[in-house]
Amino acid sequence: MSGNTADLPSSDRSVEGIRRYYDALAEGEEDRLAKDVAGRVSFEIHRRFLEPHLREGQRVLEIGAGPGRFTIVLAEHGARVVVTDISPVQLRLNEANVSAAVAEHAVECRHTLDIRDTSRFPDAAFDLILAYGGPLSYAFDQEHEALTGLLRILKPGGIVVASVMSLWGSWRARLTGAIQLAIRHGIDVADAVIRTGDLRHVPDAAHVCRMFTWEQLTDLVAGCGGEILAGSASNWASLEDPAVLASVERAPQLWERFLAYETAACASLGARDGGTHILFAARPSSCL
Repeated sequence: MSGNTADLPSSDRSVEGIRRYYDALAEGEEDRLAKDVAGRVSFEIHRRFLEPHLREGQRVLEIGAGPGRFTIVLAEHGARVVVTDISPVQLRLNEANVSAAVAEHAVECRHTLDIRDTSRFPDAAFDLILAYGGPLSYAFDQEHEALTGLLRILKPGGIVVASVMSLWGSWRARLTGAIQLAIRHGIDVADAVIRTGDLRHVPDAAHVCRMFTWEQLTDLVAGCGGEILAGSASNWASLEDPAVLASVERAPQLWERFLAYETAACASLGARDGGTHILFAARPSSCL
């Protein structure tokens, strides 16, 4: 398989594969941010990045809501939430978990939604759009159309808070797998993934997405008529030795100090490419 993008599957076929992937993953998506210490740090980084942008009474569109961890956070801050996901299975889990947390009152409705098509929503419909879990990384060749659509449905002063998969951070976190990829499929395939960030170049990839660098992400936002307000990696120091992190987590004062340092480190410009995801907040540039 060559690195030519002409050899890649269509975006529609890829997104249907993502729907099947998350349907099959089911509760495994809920476990991702809780099963290990790095996941728990990632949840805290995402939560702390989001909370400064939350206000009582906001109408929020949540894209890629999954099993509901951040739906519950939004409810705790008094938001009214339109919950969406590409996976019907994830939406059913969302309803079950949000109900169990006594937060269902915050949910206006639930829909299946492909991030590439927000045409069902009118202009200026939402105060905030939350797209955690990297749904823009599944837009593939239509990420420009997807983000432009999100900016269109923001109210004046509204903000998109979202994440994408990180190219260099993922390479760092999964270096062994990256080396095995080059050995198994050849340097050309590995080069194509690094050059494009597109895992569709890997013939037998169980999970495909488009990974970004911070520079590519800022160019994308600007190209869609937006402006970056803030950015962060999802994990930085917390990609290191899990045994050490587990010992830190058992000491409450040390753990809180670590989370404060990790939050600051992840937000620094030099570290934004260093985690498995890149978080960003953006608004239409016409708001300036």
